[in-house]
Order: sequence, then C-alpha cells, then structure tokens
Amino acid sequence: MSQMKYLIEVEKHKDAINGRHSIGPVYRSIFAKDGFPPPIHGLDSCWDIFRLSVERNPGNRMLGHREIVNGKAGKYVWLTYKEVYDIVIKIGNSLRSRSFAEGVKCGIYGANCSEWIISMEACNAHGLYCVPLYDTLGAGAVEFIICHSEISIAFVEEKKLPEILKTCPSTTKYLKTIVSYGKVTPNLREEFEKYGLEIFSWDEFLLLGENQHFDLPVKKKSDISTIMYTSGTTGDPKGVIISNKSIISLTAGVQRLLESVNESLNEKDVYLSYLPLAHIFDRVIEELFILHGASIGFWRGDVKLLVEDIGELKPSIFCAVPRVLDRIYAGLTQKLDAGGIFKKSLFNLAYSHKFGNMQKGHKHGEASPICDKFVFNKVKEGLGGNVRLILSGAAPLSTHVETFLRVVACAHVLQGYGLTETCAGTFVSLPNEFSMLGTVGPPVPNVDVCLESVPEMGYDALSTTPRGEICVRGDPLFSGYFKRDDLTNEVMIDGWFHTGDIGEWQPNGSMKIIDRKKNIFKLSQGEYVAVENLENIYGLVSSIDMIWVYGNSFESFLVAVANPNKLALERWANENCIKGDFDSLCEDKRAKDYLLGELNRIAKEKKLKGFEFIKAIHLDPLPFDMERDLITPTYKKKRPQLLKCYQNVIDSMYNNAKKP
Repeated sequence: MSQMKYLIEVEKHKDAINGRHSIGPVYRSIFAKDGFPPPIHGLDSCWDIFRLSVERNPGNRMLGHREIVNGKAGKYVWLTYKEVYDIVIKIGNSLRSRSFAEGVKCGIYGANCSEWIISMEACNAHGLYCVPLYDTLGAGAVEFIICHSEISIAFVEEKKLPEILKTCPSTTKYLKTIVSYGKVTPNLREEFEKYGLEIFSWDEFLLLGENQHFDLPVKKKSDISTIMYTSGTTGDPKGVIISNKSIISLTAGVQRLLESVNESLNEKDVYLSYLPLAHIFDRVIEELFILHGASIGFWRGDVKLLVEDIGELKPSIFCAVPRVLDRIYAGLTQKLDAGGIFKKSLFNLAYSHKFGNMQKGHKHGEASPICDKFVFNKVKEGLGGNVRLILSGAAPLSTHVETFLRVVACAHVLQGYGLTETCAGTFVSLPNEFSMLGTVGPPVPNVDVCLESVPEMGYDALSTTPRGEICVRGDPLFSGYFKRDDLTNEVMIDGWFHTGDIGEWQPNGSMKIIDRKKNIFKLSQGEYVAVENLENIYGLVSSIDMIWVYGNSFESFLVAVANPNKLALERWANENCIKGDFDSLCEDKRAKDYLLGELNRIAKEKKLKGFEFIKAIHLDPLPFDMERDLITPTYKKKRPQLLKCYQNVIDSMYNNAKKP
C-alpha cells in the first residue's frame, strides 16, 4: 500500500521468516517524520513529572473533591500542587519509617480520590512498585493480585477494608500493613490484628514519619513504576510491568500529537477523574494533566450523579468508555423524542445541515456556528459547557454514537486504541477528520506499527486493503508479564508486541479494528467464523446495544444473545400497537423476529456469507455486566462466562431452530 496521508513508511514488508507469516510495511505517524519525540527534558521517572510540575506551578489547583455540607454536595475544594507535595513527602517518610523502600510492592485499593494519587506519588518518590487492586477483575482477584505480586503494604479505601479482611489469612504471608484512607473502627482493627496485620488510619500514618527525613533514591528510566493487572477474558489476571520509560515516552508522544493538531494541554485544563485509576487509560491521562500543572477533580463514585459532578466541575477534557457515551447518547435522544414534533424537526434540520458541512470537510466549530449557538448549545452545557475534547477508549465506540456526538457535542470526539501492554496510547483519531469515523486513527508519534498476515482467518497484510494482526514496537511498550516469561515470549517477538487484534489500514492512514485473532471457531460444515468481526457488523444495528454471537463445531449455524436498546424497542412496539413493558417485549416473539430481521438486513447489506447469518436470537433486558462476570472492566466480552450464563438459552435456541 502506498504512503498514506497521516503515515510515513519506515520499513518495507517482509516475507514469511522462520515459520512466521508475512509482515506488511512498517509505518509511523507523519508527526514523527523527523524521528520520535525525545523524552521531555529532565524527566527520567514518573516522580519527575510531579516534582517538576510542583516547581513550575506550586499554587495551581491540583486535586479537588466536592465538599459535603449538611449531606449535600457543594462546590469543589482544592489542594494545590505544593499542598499535595507536602503530604506526599509525609507519606513517603512514613513508608520509609516502617522500612518500606525501593522495590517493595505497594497496593492501592479503592475509588479514585486524592489519597489514591498521593499514595501513588509517594511510591514514585521512593521507588516502590505501585500495584492497583481492582476488585471488578472478578471474584478472588484481589487475593490473587496480593499474593502473586507479593504486596506488603496496601492503601485502602475505608469501605473496602472488609474486602481485604476476606483475603486473610491467605494474603498475610506477604501483606503486613494496611493504611485506611479514612478511619478504622475498633472492631475492624481487632479483626486485622488477629491476623498479625498492622492497620493505620490515614491521619495516624501521616504522623509516623513526622520529624523524620529520608533521601529519595535515584530513579532510572528502566525502573518499574507500576505492575498493572489486566482484565483478561480468560484465566487469572496478568501483571503487566510498566516502567518509568513507558510512561514518560508516552507523555512525550501524546504531547507531540496534541501540539501537531493545535490542541495542546495547558495549566487551565480541567479533568474529571472517574474512570478507574487502576486502569492504564486513566492513569496516563492523569499523568499528562499533572505534567501540565492542570486540575483533576474527582467524582463522588455514583454513576447516577456523574452528570451533576460534570456540571459542577465543568471539565475541558472528558475521557470515557463507550458505555458512558452510549448512556449520554440515549439520554439525548430520549429528551429529543419527548420534546415534541417542532423541536425534533428543528433539531433534525440543524443536524443534517451541520453533518453535511462536516462531511464536506468543514471543521466542527465552523460547520454551523448558528446551529451550535441555538440548537446544540444545550448538549454542550450538559457536559459542563467547557468540554473541548472527548476521548473514547478501552472498547469500540458505535459509529452512529460517534457520528452523533461529533455533530452535537460542540467538541472534538476522538476514538483511541491501546492496551495495558502498550501503556494505553497506540492509535487515536484526529480532530476535524470526518473520514476517520469508525476508526481509531493513525498511530501516536512514538511507536511503529505493522500488520502481520493471519492466513487461517483470511487476513493478508500485503493485499490491496491490508488486514492482519496489529504489531507495535517502541518505548511505551511494557517490560513483560510479572513472573510469566512464558506469556511474555508468546507476544513479544523480535521487539514487536503482537496485540491479538486484527486491524485494517484505511486509505487515509487510520486503523480500523475489525476482529480478534483468538475469536475464531469452525462450524460443523468446516467454515471458519471470525466472530468479533461479525459482532462489529451486527453492532451497526442501532436498536441493539450489545450482541454476543455464538457457534461451535457441532452446529452448522449461528445464534445470538442481544441487549436491545430500550428506547428503540419501545418505540417499535408503540408504532406496531404492541403492549407490554420492556421485559415482556424481550420475551415477545414478534420483537425477536423484528430484531432478527434487522440483523439479517445488515448482513445482506454487508454481503455476509450464508453461514454468517444469525438464525435465532434471545433478547436479555439485563445488560451484560461485570456483576455477573460477563464483561471485563473495559467492556470486552468474557465468552466462556457468557456461554456458562446462557447455556440453557443456547441449547433451547438450537433445539427450536432445528424443529420442522
């Protein structure tokens, strides 16, 4: 494939070597045409990111939370960079006073808050390995992570203390000290002490290092910063080792990217911290904000209150996973439907006008200023009124949701792609490039990317439309899986990280994620099915929120379980004079036939083969969720768990479909 608009070719393709499949050309971002951006001067570690920002911006607002007055949430109250620094030094001295020093694994367990960041920075200062504990990774994950990573001290949100207690005595071989973000009740203290554990409240722990001073160790780029456990779809979580170099090189690359598209961060930017800090996506975003001396405000931890927190904080950058943006989209369309025919017609007219201009290449702010001011301004105000960048990551964003938000949000809506192993940032779409809809954009300017052919799935990295497994190399890559060299060697080959995701280069240089390498199975007639690719196609049906497609080598056809869109299904029922609540509609054969027809329509439109059509469908009004262990925290489907949950439904669909 010839040079693409936003890419430069740095190596020619290679034919199959040593049993490997052929590899397409190696590309990097056009913004790295003069070479990868060097690490920012003076940054050798994550501690330097914070330390230098404190020196430059001591009085800037850094960490904020909503003050609770008489049981009601008030305004955000803030700690400055210097105030946070002073607490970090005290926490660090307390750690050292208990002999916790370089190389010690320190757990952090709880919702995003100021104490989370302060604990992390204390680890950064003294060379401890920060290990987030993420209970939504599944039952037993906290116990597994403590034992596997050999955590000896943990900072824990007060309400999570009973969860830590449940891991005893299994974890006490390693875990010696607990620090509560809040208080410690006498009963809990007694329970922990029974297992030989020291436990301190936050205020108690701060006092331990009083009047003590410990020199900070010299930190190197190659030093471990964090061991972050991934939400694998099968098996135990894997501990991804992230070095200082990974994080500081990524910050340099993202800074180069933002400068290149005139969207640099600055000290006036405000970020709402609600995506889990235990996930690499939010961690690196917050490092970027700290680097620029900007402000980070924390939500109250309740998704029902998220919009209210947004309204109070008025963030300028809003990061989200697709599920959050789906909710915003559903809320906006619901308000639109309830607004009457005149308002809806006016909105649709304004939408068509602006959408058409954006398709012609106009920037979002210039496509229709009048429509923005008089029609779409309420959408902007709903996000606080100051949002200029909306970044979606962790899972694919539906194209119809992305399109809608690009038109009505009065902000750049960008979709990104990355893994914990690539330090989150690998691809991101660019502002005002409407042709990048449905893609994750070109690579960030500090990695090289190529595709490797996957012939067993029919993907050829050297075809006219190159498709294959996405492979990445560069400084942001992880240093390996903790205690799992076998797994590291499976995915790191000749300096290239093999992501397991199947991508397709677009003519403009952006990447489209189309499949997952391992999600392939054979039907009884011998046909291979790339199920993730099918789910991406069937996901284009706007009346379905999420779909799981199933088949196996003993059956000749596919079936599916889907979460219908509540508003869309109720609208269809109303138009067809079908009564019943949402749950009963999901059981109604007419509703199943309707949605099956919609799926068949998109299958024909996309020219799917006959065996790729879905023959039967089950509608579940309850979304696939983490509570039932059906999806990961990044909304990837856990296929073995889905099969276990819906086995009876699957059997029933196959039996009924085979009846004459």
